[in-house]
Amino acid sequence: MCRDYNEDLIKNLLQMTEFERAVLLEVSKIPKGKVSTYKRIAEKVGRPRAFRAVGNALHKNPLSPIIPCHRVVRSNGRIVGETPEEVEKRRKLLLEEGIPVIDHRVKLSNDILY
Repeated sequence: MCRDYNEDLIKNLLQMTEFERAVLLEVSKIPKGKVSTYKRIAEKVGRPRAFRAVGNALHKNPLSPIIPCHRVVRSNGRIVGETPEEVEKRRKLLLEEGIPVIDHRVKLSNDILY
């Protein structure tokens, strides 16, 4: 990812905590057609037990879908959101990106995990 892109993202995330910025910047790296889990993101930002905090940081995402929080799912593949409509929106986005989804669960595999 280019440095200017990261700098622009950081400018838009100044009101966030350092941890929240780290989470959102890491999630911004997930390419189309890939997904990650809250736990994997927590591990990548150096806080392996902070998977719930990752979810809270994503809930505050001011740059969705630029920062693709829909690409982060539970470790069991479950797509989550605050409302059934939000879950359905995320499910549709993942399907459009070629992610295998059955009901509201991503079929996780090494091929699609970031």
